[in-house]
Amino acid sequence: GGEGRPRAEAGPGVSAMGPGRPGPRRWIHRSLIFLIKACVLTVLIIYVTIPFAMKINPVIAPMMIYFNLFRSPFIDLQHPGKFINHTVNLYLTPEEGVTVGVWHTVPESRWMETRGKDQQWYEATLSDGNPVIVYLHGNGGNRAESYRVALVKVLSANGFHVLAMDYRGWGDSTGYPSEEGLTMDSVHLYEWARARSGRSFVCLWGHSLGTGVASNTARRLQEKGRPADAIVLEAPFTTIREEVTCHPFSVIYKQFPGFEWFFLDPVTENNIVFHNIENLKSVSSPVLILHAEDDPIIPFELGRKLYRSLHDSRIFKEQVKFVAFPGILGYKHNLIYRDPRLPEILKEFFKSTTKC
Repeated sequence: GGEGRPRAEAGPGVSAMGPGRPGPRRWIHRSLIFLIKACVLTVLIIYVTIPFAMKINPVIAPMMIYFNLFRSPFIDLQHPGKFINHTVNLYLTPEEGVTVGVWHTVPESRWMETRGKDQQWYEATLSDGNPVIVYLHGNGGNRAESYRVALVKVLSANGFHVLAMDYRGWGDSTGYPSEEGLTMDSVHLYEWARARSGRSFVCLWGHSLGTGVASNTARRLQEKGRPADAIVLEAPFTTIREEVTCHPFSVIYKQFPGFEWFFLDPVTENNIVFHNIENLKSVSSPVLILHAEDDPIIPFELGRKLYRSLHDSRIFKEQVKFVAFPGILGYKHNLIYRDPRLPEILKEFFKSTTKC
């Protein structure tokens, strides 16, 4: 029989499957090491490539700032009733070849009247004495974003008309974004609202990137001799260069040799400035700044720095107000609308303005 034959045993470094063939465990180990090395190499390549791409390709800096390229084909912006009641969709033409989409939400107290009403009826309501908010959102998304709609609902419930616009290049609006283009859109909407508002109060409200659009708009209106009735800035920055420096994305690059040359200069070279400090120092409109202490996108310190700069430059200090929301509340960058004190904060601010 075969009882006398010795069994093959695996010696050191030799698999029982045969000499020169690694066992399953060793194969898995080698595969994991390869994957880890590949991932590290990929990250390093991306890390080094992004700065050069920012510098070489003039399209990338605007893409990073505006973040408007992704447009969901499943969102029907022409029918706002799917997102919010007592609202009509309309389109304006700030300049030839550019059309921007706008939602007009009337005060909640008038919702029963809105059934079956057309755009002409909605326009006529702007002069009903209720204050009008021109809402300028931040980068990315569109006017149907959930937190934007939630803010509009809060404002409507507290007696405000809200005109929420998608700038050129956002949502269903045509054209391509630029700082001048966004400002033109906003000025056009504000003047359109003012022409229909009678004696109603018209306020600019900017959030995040929209604070830059709001400050540009306020300055342009001031230069025309018809300053905005008031300005609300939610999560504002000082200048776009300083905001980019403080953005979470920049954390891994701040120590990168030539950070300003690679990342900040391309932004400026694309005529993206949004200098909130300089703009707001040149306007006479009352300003309310709202900022959450736990904002991870635009640091709270930038909002406070903007406030101090503006407050110090004003003769009438009471025209500039700053409201901080403690970090423990968890409002971060987009959720200040949840604060139950917000309606009262707005009421007190508008009471303090000369027109209210």
